[in-house]
Amino acid sequence: MQYLSNSRRIARALKPLSLFETDVRFASHVVDSTQWQNHRSPSVSVSPGLMMLRSSFSSEAKHVEDPTEAVKELHGKILDSVNVKRSMPPNALLWSLIENCRKEDDISFLFDALQNLRRFRLSNLRIHDNFNCNLCRQVAKTCVRVGAINHGKRALWKHNVHGLTPSVASAHHLLSYALEHKNANLMDEVMKLLKANDLPLQPGTADLVFRICHETDSWDLLTKYSKKFCKAGVKLRKTTFDVWMEFAAKRGDTESLWKVDKLRSETYTQHTLSAAFSCAKGFLLEHKPEEAAAVIQIICQAYPDEKKSALEAEFKKLVNEWPVDVLKHQNEEDKKAVAASLRSDIPAMVNALVKSGLRVSVDLDELNKNEALLS
Repeated sequence: MQYLSNSRRIARALKPLSLFETDVRFASHVVDSTQWQNHRSPSVSVSPGLMMLRSSFSSEAKHVEDPTEAVKELHGKILDSVNVKRSMPPNALLWSLIENCRKEDDISFLFDALQNLRRFRLSNLRIHDNFNCNLCRQVAKTCVRVGAINHGKRALWKHNVHGLTPSVASAHHLLSYALEHKNANLMDEVMKLLKANDLPLQPGTADLVFRICHETDSWDLLTKYSKKFCKAGVKLRKTTFDVWMEFAAKRGDTESLWKVDKLRSETYTQHTLSAAFSCAKGFLLEHKPEEAAAVIQIICQAYPDEKKSALEAEFKKLVNEWPVDVLKHQNEEDKKAVAASLRSDIPAMVNALVKSGLRVSVDLDELNKNEALLS
């Protein structure tokens, strides 16, 4: 009896695996990319299960319902090449797949193709390097183009199964999207990803971050990240200082405005047009219209005639838009006093400019009609 029992156990152990069981075991190897090098792929001679074996590779794409036809076809060709023909597909196929992505489902197919290509390069070609940086940047750009932001954020992880090399350039695509959509939360997420994946802060990063904070009225975030950029030794661009100073002036925060101007002067000796007008606004907030006029006079003398239209635009913003922005950021008990001060100090500044011989095209009637200053 014991002999018969042992025989049955041996028979069960030697029972051939069904196609389904084979695929499950094989799929488990696919999921763990760290184990892939230690296992050989199943023989493609099992023709009845060929489609099943191919589907096991598509961990990303199998949940997608509606990719475009072009993407679906290119994805299929890439998988056929690496999983059936066991050869590296032409680079043109991957680039064409990237170019043809039109929606988020297409991006899922793209990422699945990248994962399969990375696995093939690692196991068959013994290439441990990620894809080149140009391709990785293009993937991030494509994610942004179709609005697949979560996929785009995955391109910033240094440890990923898709063979992508994270870069600041890829992050800038996401930050540009955040700027376009005035999304400070996305900007904050991207900045955290930069830190988590040891990506260096750059002047272009600061420019985008400061502009997003300005557009979303996120002064606390700007203050937070300005400290990080300065601590990292990033040389801020003139345009970055322009945004920073304009934001401080818009809030009526003269203390921050002068601190930023001092920091700017350590790198750049001359004011830009925007920075000069921000300083003028600071003097107006301190009830010093003559000093405000002096700053503007200096920048006007240095400005070429062909760019005088930019001066007119700055004067128009100072008279029509800036007072409204300042009052929005004031406490209720301070609004009347600030409004009264601006109603008198802005015309005094204009008169001082006229007396100095500067031709100023400003309609002060618009200032007197401004409801925010009259309320």
